[in-house]
Parts: sequence; structure tokens; C-alpha cells
Amino acid sequence: MKYVYILESLDSKHFYVGITSDLRARLAKHNAGEVPHTSKFGPWWIRTYVAFSDEALAIAFERYLKSGSGRAFAKKRL
Repeated sequence: MKYVYILESLDSKHFYVGITSDLRARLAKHNAGEVPHTSKFGPWWIRTYVAFSDEALAIAFERYLKSGSGRAFAKKRL
């Protein structure tokens, strides 16, 4: 099972999209400062996540959410 997730910083100014197979462990790494991109904007909480049984679909959805239209979709719908 793969999870595509959107994190939001507690100040609600920063968002991060990622993919993982262990959502709790990945969130702990983000909040511990072990992920360079998110280390300076934490702490983080999970805004939303979507579970996929097909890894290729999960990767495609993550890539979409990181695009301009995907960010607009996530902001409006997720």
C-alpha cells in the first residue's frame, strides 16, 4: 500500500506533498527535521492522504499534485 500525503505546517503557510508506504513513520521523520525540505517549516500535520494499492498510480498522483493544476486542485478540493 502506498500513501500520497499532503502535509501542512502549523502556521498554515507551507505545504508538502509526498509518497510513502508508512505514513506515521514518515510524519515522524518530517517533524524530527530529518527531511531537508521540510525541516525549517515544522511542525507538520497531515492535511490529507490517499491510499493506493497500485504504486504506479500513487506515483502519478503525487506527480500531478506537485504540478500547477494539481496544486490548484488540492487547494480547492483537498
